[in-house]
Amino acid sequence: MNLGAIITAMVTPFDAAGRIDEPAAVRLLAHLFANGSDGVVVCGTTGEAATLDDGEHLGFIQTVIAEVRASHPGKTVIAGVGSNDTRHAVKLTEAATAMRPDALLSVNPYYNRPSRRGVLEHFKAVDAATDLPIVLYNIPQRTGSDMPNDLLAELAAVCEHVRGVKQANAANVAQLDGLELYAGNDDLLARVLDMGGAGGILTGSHVFGAQMRRMVDEPEQRAAVDAGLADVYRDMAIAPAACSCKAALKLIGVPVGGPRLPYVPLDERETAVIHDLLERHGMIGETVSA
Repeated sequence: MNLGAIITAMVTPFDAAGRIDEPAAVRLLAHLFANGSDGVVVCGTTGEAATLDDGEHLGFIQTVIAEVRASHPGKTVIAGVGSNDTRHAVKLTEAATAMRPDALLSVNPYYNRPSRRGVLEHFKAVDAATDLPIVLYNIPQRTGSDMPNDLLAELAAVCEHVRGVKQANAANVAQLDGLELYAGNDDLLARVLDMGGAGGILTGSHVFGAQMRRMVDEPEQRAAVDAGLADVYRDMAIAPAACSCKAALKLIGVPVGGPRLPYVPLDERETAVIHDLLERHGMIGETVSA
C-alpha cells in the first residue's frame, strides 16, 4: 500500500446555496496537488462527512475519484466510510469500494463507545465488505473512546484488509506490525516521519502543503521546518479544521465556501488570527495554487 506521505484531509466545498460545489472541488484538487499533496481523503471529518447525506457523500467520492484519475494520474484518493452504525459503515464501504478509490478510511464507532469486542466485530464486518486497503482512524477526542495499540495490532491480525492507522492520539504513536503509521494531527508529522512512518493525513496542508512536503523530501531540515510551523499548528486550531481551512483557503484565493451547521464561519477575531498567520508566512496577497 503506497498512498503517499502528504495526504490532505480535504474540505468539501459548498456553494452559496449550501450545495456541494464540484467546480470548486476541481480547483481545490489542482491546488493541493500543485502544493505538496500526494493524495487526499474525501468525506472525512474535515470534509464534514457528518453533515452529508449518503447521496452527497457517495456522489462526492465519485466526483473526486473521476477528477483525480482524469487529471492527476499517480495521485491517490482515500474514501471516508466511517459510521457509528455498523450497518451504515458496511453500506458506505460497499458503495465506495465499487468506485475503486485507492483505500478506505474507517473510524472507530463514535458516540456509542462500544466495548473492545464490539469494536472488533464492527471492523470485521467492514473488512468483509471490501477488497481495498483499510486505514483505521483513531481519534478519541472525537469518538469518545481510544483504540489502544494492542487493539490496533489485533485488528491488523484478524482483518485481512486493515493496512494502516491514522493515529491522532499522541500517546499511542508507535510502529505496529502490519500497520502503516500516518500522523493524524499535523504536529505529529515530524515525529511519525522520524520513526519511519508512512506520513500524515493532514489539514494544514490545504495551505502549508509545500512546507510540510519539505519534511518528507529534506529530512535533514525536518526539525527546523517543523519548528517553523509551530504557529501553524497553534493558530489553525482556533476553530474546527473544516472552518479554519476554509477561511485560510479563501484568504489565499482558493475559495471553497463556508461550512455547514453546526459548524459556523470564523468570526472577525478568528479570521484575523488566520490572516496574521498567513501574513507571517508570506502567503497573503498571492494565490498559492496551480
